[in-house]
Amino acid sequence: MKFSQIVGQQLAKDGLINMQNSGHFPHALMLTGHEGTGGLPLALAVAQYILCENKAANDSCGQCSNCSKVSKLEHADLHISFPSIPPKPGTKAMSRHYISDFREFISQTPYGTTYDWLQFINAENKQGNITAEECREIIDTLNLKSYEGGKKILILWRPEYLGKEGNILLKLIEEPPADTILLFIAEDIEDILATILSRTQLIRLSPISATEIADALFHRQLADEKKAIQVGHMANGSFTEALKLVQHAQNDLFPDVRTWFNAIFTNNGIAVSKFVEEWSKAGREQQKNLLHYVVSLLEHAIRNRYMPQNNVPLPPEEAAFVQKLAVTNISFTAMQQMAEEISQTIYHIERNAHSKTQLHALSIKLIYFIQNKALPLQVG
Repeated sequence: MKFSQIVGQQLAKDGLINMQNSGHFPHALMLTGHEGTGGLPLALAVAQYILCENKAANDSCGQCSNCSKVSKLEHADLHISFPSIPPKPGTKAMSRHYISDFREFISQTPYGTTYDWLQFINAENKQGNITAEECREIIDTLNLKSYEGGKKILILWRPEYLGKEGNILLKLIEEPPADTILLFIAEDIEDILATILSRTQLIRLSPISATEIADALFHRQLADEKKAIQVGHMANGSFTEALKLVQHAQNDLFPDVRTWFNAIFTNNGIAVSKFVEEWSKAGREQQKNLLHYVVSLLEHAIRNRYMPQNNVPLPPEEAAFVQKLAVTNISFTAMQQMAEEISQTIYHIERNAHSKTQLHALSIKLIYFIQNKALPLQVG
């Protein structure tokens, strides 16, 4: 994994590269960011850069023997630990039992989540963890000499899964063997032992911008330009979410949103019913995508109303729609209520509520909000 393959996170990349090139790379580093911000791919890029034999000033070469081995997670001095489950009754959960599976998982979905990983190994309802036995094995492994005469690197994905067993690693984290680097990748630092956090240098990863997500989707040929922009604004800073949205968003959503809003603004019951009838037949993921997209447009409209000097970063048709929505007589409170009700509908659809009923009730509520009327009890 090269730095150039990481979506966004330029500040973090620059900081990590500068630390390495200055000779002041910390021996224990904690990369922390919400799901989908790229902590694991970034850690792999760091490892490849450190071990690269022909690195440039700002990236690994991607072609030398070490780069090839790291990209396949096969380098002898790159050690990886991650949540796992017992492979069979009476056996402890250990990463080494699943390393071949993990290599395949990362090759397919480098931005995959811990949930995705546990489903990949058929964990079903089992809780993954990083065991005390694994912690002891990590210590024993890192106390061995480097196989190839360079740095030894441990990537520990999701230290939240260590629990109290993480105390076993405290001495290693505080005083690792020579030429040893520990890279931790976390999402919820509140769930990490304070004793571990205090011994690592923290680097926080930011949500990825909509523009960066859209550019990555378009240049990787995962979506056309218009769809990439739509998804970028729907993904809430997560490239993982963006990939899922692309998978389920086959069509351009804007024409249907415009039709729906025209029906709502004109209080056209026949047109509303037609829209609901058509979209109730779509898959739940596609229904959620549509509603997430509407929330994104409402957010742009609110920003445009109060910061009209800022350009709307959308294709022309959608930008014009947002600007028109921003200058309507709908109050700020009504727009908030609309976004909240749409989010509630998404919540219910996720939990298998009857989508036709949900979409119809939502449409009626939006009409009342736009008209600044109180909701009838049977609708609320």
